[in-house]
This record gives sequence, C-alpha cells and structure tokens, in this order.
Amino acid sequence: MSSTPRTTGTLLDWEARTLPAPIPVPVRVYRPAPAAHNPASGWLVWAHGGSWQYGSATQWHTVTSTLATLSGWTVVSVDYRLAPRHRHPTALEDVLTALSWTRRRAGTSPVAVGGDSAGGTLAACAALAERDRGRRLAAQLLAYPPLDPDCSSATYRRDLTAFPQAAHLRRAWRTWRGTTSTAQAVDGTTLYSTPFDAPTLVGLAPAVLAVGLTDPVRAEVNEYALRLRAADVPVRLLQPPAAGHGDVLQPGSRLLQQLADALHHLSTAGEGNPL
Repeated sequence: MSSTPRTTGTLLDWEARTLPAPIPVPVRVYRPAPAAHNPASGWLVWAHGGSWQYGSATQWHTVTSTLATLSGWTVVSVDYRLAPRHRHPTALEDVLTALSWTRRRAGTSPVAVGGDSAGGTLAACAALAERDRGRRLAAQLLAYPPLDPDCSSATYRRDLTAFPQAAHLRRAWRTWRGTTSTAQAVDGTTLYSTPFDAPTLVGLAPAVLAVGLTDPVRAEVNEYALRLRAADVPVRLLQPPAAGHGDVLQPGSRLLQQLADALHHLSTAGEGNPL
C-alpha cells in the first residue's frame, strides 16, 4: 500500500447526460472536488447491480457519489439497458459505450471499470473486451460479481436463506443471457457474459475483487482471483467478514470505503505496483 495520506473531499457536482450511440446511453457523471496537494485522479465507469433486470443510476446515486467523494475520482454511472427486454450483450455494449466516451474526456488520467453484483459481472466482461481491443485500463473493481451461471459452488448451500439464492440467481442468468453466452460486436470482438468463458485472462487489467465471507458468490469470486493470478494479473482480494451481498447499498458500507481506498491508491501508486 502507498504511504501517501489518503485525501477525501466534497463532491463538486454531478450531472445527467445522454451519450451518443446507435442506442443512446444515459449516465450520471459525478465530479469530486480535487485535493489541492494531490490533484491526480482518474475516471471510473460504474455498472450498478440488480440481477441484470433492476436498478438504475438514480437508485445507485448514493453509492456512486460516495465513491467519487471518498476516492477523488470522477465516476460515470451507467443506466444500461435491462433484461428481459434487453438481453446480452446490450447491457455490456452500453458499458463499453460509456468507457469509450470516458476515455475521450480523461486524457492522460487513468480509466477504470467497476460494478457491484450483476454490474460487477458486466465490468469484468467489459475489461475483457477492452483488452481484446488493445485498450488499457488502470483497473477493474468488482464487488461480489456472480460469475458462474450454474451457481454450482457449495457456498450457495451453506445457508439456504442467504441472498442471493441459487435458484433465483440461475433464473436471473437465464433471463439476461437467453440462449447466448457470447456474442460478437460489429468489430468482431467477442463479448462474454462471464469471464469464466474466456479462453485466457492474460493481459487483463489489475483487479480488485471484493466479497464477504458469508456471501453465496464467494467461492466463484475466489476462483476468479486464482485464475487471474495464474494468468499473472495483479489481484487484490477484499473479504470483509460482515459484508453481505448488496453491501455497498447499506449506510456506512465498509466495503464501499475499501473500494474508494483502492481507487485512491491507484492514483498514487507506481506502474510496477498498481494495487
């Protein structure tokens, strides 16, 4: 970790925008007030949770404004299209549109992608598409992303009342993906619905993975950390014991603070030690 003191500021402003695309993409852009003694920051494109079917940038306002305020990064919160009306890869395409728009405005500042729950899955898949297009990301921040469409790990069976339940999550996967686990963008890039389908993870952006010890998706998140490390991708794994699925939505979320700390560290770390 960097020894540089972490700086926090107040939110400078936020605005709703619609990004130009064949299907325009609504976003909210949160700009923090820069710290005078440490103006360096970056841009984070964030995808909200909600089983790929629910949620909005408006409902995640507190999450994304808090991330911007605590980290000093500008946060672009994406109102991606939802299932079942819009199936894979439409939500992913909207996140990628937001990343392209963000890159044009970030200049030389670092750009990262992140999300919570289903949004974390989208962020991981966006990181794959960016790698395959030869576009560098500073990091991917993935808060408790579901990664296994079969929900097959034992952690789903340890507490049958824990959220999310395997049966409900499998149904959400089917609703979002339909019969298509991968798709192709117009430029030929493969658009994955889970990074578990990717033949290689080599060259991906450094990853911050966050999941509570009692979260049913914990085993697949831990498995992804192992796969990333085997591909020589730098990984930081956060496992706060009391963080349940959906923790970033809770008042005083410690997990949200830890994600903001990770973003701040990216602003101060050298290239050789991004996490």
